[in-house]
Amino acid sequence: MKTTRTFGRFTAALGVSVLALTACGGSGDDTSADAENDTEQDTAAPEASGELTVWVDADRAEVLADAAADFEADTGIAVDLVQQDFGEIRDQFVSQVPTGEGPDIAVGAHDWLGVLVTNGVVAPVELGDAAADFVEVATDAFTYDGQIYGVPYSIENIALLRNTELVDETPETFQEMVELGEASGAEYPFVVGLDPQAADPYHLYPFQMSFGAPVFGQNDDGSYNAEELLIGNEGGLEFADWLAEQGSAGVLNTNIDGDLAAETFNDGDAAFLLTGPWNVPAAEEAGISVAVDPIPAAGDEDAQPFAGVQGFFLSSQSENVVAATTFMTDYIGSPEVQTALYEAGGRAPALTESFEAALAEDEIVAGFGEVGAEAVPMPSIPEMGAVWDYWGATEAAIINGEGDPAELWNQMAEDIAGAIE
Repeated sequence: MKTTRTFGRFTAALGVSVLALTACGGSGDDTSADAENDTEQDTAAPEASGELTVWVDADRAEVLADAAADFEADTGIAVDLVQQDFGEIRDQFVSQVPTGEGPDIAVGAHDWLGVLVTNGVVAPVELGDAAADFVEVATDAFTYDGQIYGVPYSIENIALLRNTELVDETPETFQEMVELGEASGAEYPFVVGLDPQAADPYHLYPFQMSFGAPVFGQNDDGSYNAEELLIGNEGGLEFADWLAEQGSAGVLNTNIDGDLAAETFNDGDAAFLLTGPWNVPAAEEAGISVAVDPIPAAGDEDAQPFAGVQGFFLSSQSENVVAATTFMTDYIGSPEVQTALYEAGGRAPALTESFEAALAEDEIVAGFGEVGAEAVPMPSIPEMGAVWDYWGATEAAIINGEGDPAELWNQMAEDIAGAIE
């Protein structure tokens, strides 16, 4: 897999570093012969050396192996790919980087950023003009305090799956979706996996956003502002009332978890399923004719889901920053590698060129990709950790009719604010 990027920027940057070090170490006692020697050495291309260590999970390892081989052939710098369990990478990165035992580069999810930045283990990555080559939501997700902290490669989000044999049109609103589902004759017009005690704020967030109730406000650069907690605004109270209505009507049911929701759809007993691309293969294998639709709004605004973006982080303790940055931007960030990562994982690419190509060739990817392009990054700020438990428990209580929706929602907002403080 040869990338189309050039090696020139790497050699130029490395050359500047070498010449700077040479200038700092110069002496006034050189003979003219030595000076002539030095001049000849300075004009020769610097020899790249050393090794990069990259932590990668098994699903990405094969693609990165090809990119690493190209990089070593071009630069002379070897890339040691160390396979790690994806679920353990964040904590291992935080613990090992300060000791000097961590990698130069690690794969990861954008919502780790708050933890990684506050622990001082990641460094910003200078994308320059290349930042404009990525889908906007991807670079927004990897931005923290105005700086980009990685090279994104995939975008993941939920969308609405429709059984086309039951419903042959895309619903414009949530109410229309329910009506189409009921008219289809399916046992359930719509299903989404929920937990009896914790509901599922991630899957229900698009509907909450359609009422104008994001969790946090955003700064001018698109980053989240933890001091502007908006979840308890007027839109949030309207959403709480809507949750109670849907629970009472049985449209939202906390006895239907994620597995049961998928099984119900795959059995042809539900017209619509709110889920991610991970559930599409099983539906198709079950013989369901699947279409991917935008998520219909329950309120007056767009139903925007969270976007989860994966990419590669640069260690703040890397001793080979120029080489690591080049491998990330010119190789991992190339159309060839971004497309190969998409083909291996089935998630829409973050690079616009690869993103558009994927959407053109696969209707399922296109459906999720079009929804994802309008999604909002899941907040990566540390304060988000104080939100989930209160949020989910409150949604479940409201859906199950365990109290006044407004009172429960207001109490949740107060509890979250207190936990953040």
